[in-house]
Amino acid sequence: MNTDEIIKKAQEEFARLSKLPVNAVIGLAKIDEGWVISLEALQRKAIPDTMDILGVYEVCMDCDGNLLHFERKRLRKRGETEEG
Repeated sequence: MNTDEIIKKAQEEFARLSKLPVNAVIGLAKIDEGWVISLEALQRKAIPDTMDILGVYEVCMDCDGNLLHFERKRLRKRGETEEG
């Protein structure tokens, strides 16, 4: 699978299983076992939207595009600009 296909598949599988809307793809890496895709997903909507809570998830897929696992790595407010 090419990168466009693996990203689309990761977004679809993650959204289907987690029931969370994917906000953005923030990382992609090819590894021996397949792919690691980092996604941001909306955890909680807030007003103003800069206070939305986003989850950063790591999604692992094999070379054929099968989901191996996903895991939330951290939470952040949409308005945060610092890594940490």
